[in-house]
Amino acid sequence: MHTRKIFHQAFSAAIALAMATLLGACNDNKNVDLSGSSANSAQRTAVIQTGSGPIQGSVSQDIREFLGIRYAAPPVGNLRWRPPQTPNKWTHIKNTTQYRARCSAGTTIDLFGTTSTTEDCLFLNVFTPKGVTASSKLPVMVWIHGGGLKDGSANDYNPVKLVRQGDAIVVTLNYRTNVFGFLALPGLDSEGHDFANYGIMDQQFALKWVKHNIAEFGGNPDNETIFGESAGGLSVLTNLISPTAKGLFNNAIVESGSYTALSTPESLASAEANGKAFAKAVNCQSSSPSQTVACLRALSVEEIQSEASQFVQSNASPTLDGTVLTETQRQAFESGDFNQVPVIIGTNKDEYRNFIGLEEYGTGKAIDDAEYKARIKQSYGGNASKVLAAYPLTDYSRADVALAAPATDSVFVCPGLRKAKLLKQKVSTYYYEFADRTAPVYQHPAPIPYGAYHSGEIQYLFKGFKGARGRETSLNDAQEKLSSDMIAYWTQFAKTGDPNTDKAPQWPSFSDDSYMSLNIPAPEAMSLSSLRQEHHCDLWDSIQP
Repeated sequence: MHTRKIFHQAFSAAIALAMATLLGACNDNKNVDLSGSSANSAQRTAVIQTGSGPIQGSVSQDIREFLGIRYAAPPVGNLRWRPPQTPNKWTHIKNTTQYRARCSAGTTIDLFGTTSTTEDCLFLNVFTPKGVTASSKLPVMVWIHGGGLKDGSANDYNPVKLVRQGDAIVVTLNYRTNVFGFLALPGLDSEGHDFANYGIMDQQFALKWVKHNIAEFGGNPDNETIFGESAGGLSVLTNLISPTAKGLFNNAIVESGSYTALSTPESLASAEANGKAFAKAVNCQSSSPSQTVACLRALSVEEIQSEASQFVQSNASPTLDGTVLTETQRQAFESGDFNQVPVIIGTNKDEYRNFIGLEEYGTGKAIDDAEYKARIKQSYGGNASKVLAAYPLTDYSRADVALAAPATDSVFVCPGLRKAKLLKQKVSTYYYEFADRTAPVYQHPAPIPYGAYHSGEIQYLFKGFKGARGRETSLNDAQEKLSSDMIAYWTQFAKTGDPNTDKAPQWPSFSDDSYMSLNIPAPEAMSLSSLRQEHHCDLWDSIQP
């Protein structure tokens, strides 16, 4: 079976298995306060004049916060499935002291946060050090959230440590996801506007907003770094190869964004076929493409969500539309036809344990030896014997840990190394592996030991990260030191395009046949050959050329 399907199948299965359990959790969270801020009683900032109108934020923990800034018009009604539009201007001072709505989730149960049925969600948040002025010209870091391109929100990330320690400005943004952000359909695609990749268009529209406005907040519009994790990392890669993102950023950081499931964009024909199936599922398919579109735009969010969970399994991914995306990552990186900026790219040592944990949480039972062998045969088909030989159960403490290993390597690590190998031919490239297997687990409890799991590194960059419904955790002293080192690397890279600083151990470039192991007690430069051997990349390079 082609490994592009592994991530979608396992992730979708985990979602289905967890639904019944999570439904109770969702019901318990109906009254969650989405504001995310207690700024009503906090000190107010000076008024900032944006291109749309004046705003005023608040000061919290010596950080200036401007929350819920509208960067695009509400994508509702006739603007549903259209490129983002400039919002109406205002003249009165808008309070930007509370987070605004999350974007509508791809399903009625949002595994990555509180359920939202709101399409009016194109907001961003700006965080700056307290004392900056319009002349400060600090480096700007724009965070693109993860969530499989199906859900998630900018509101879940607190960049206080990045801002304070790194002396940088951080922007977090919402964008349309799932069927709201990635629907292709002949009737839509023939309306005369850019189509299919609405979520990517939102990201680029927000980057243009930053370019035009960030100087007023003390940022340098000519020194902007985009960074993101998982689908956010994939989005960074997508913007790297997108012609319409040219000139919008100066550096790029890709965290766990190289996974095979979404790295290859859908062909337009395939995406439109999936769009037609969705239109049929919600009783909107007709012989007239324009009538189909009119019917879809008239649906409520809830009616769309009723079938969106099926859409995410097949088509919540970027599409080769011919404008926003004209070629695949591999084609662009091999030819050099991409936005050539310095890149940090990396993965986590035990990425896939996160998804096995989600599955086990849903079923309430651990994967056993028999299931391990059956799943390997199901997932890898004719290559199963090679995989079983490379990953024998006797090498692992548990069957679920064994099952997660080949998926980690084939879906995340080895594809990431292949991308880095291509990138280094054209741009300065730095590779890392997050390897702290004692990372606090904010995810749902499960039998599997999570180790250095997918998304586990985020809490080292964004203080207290736990998604919108995760468990409260904290870093110990050694992890706080690793956090400080990682923030030093990330923010130095944002300043100069090179992560090296006198505040943390030396990080060799990828061209030196080295990578940085981000682990306790201290980061350490190690050889790429050892990383490839540990993750069986010779095997996966032969299976996934």
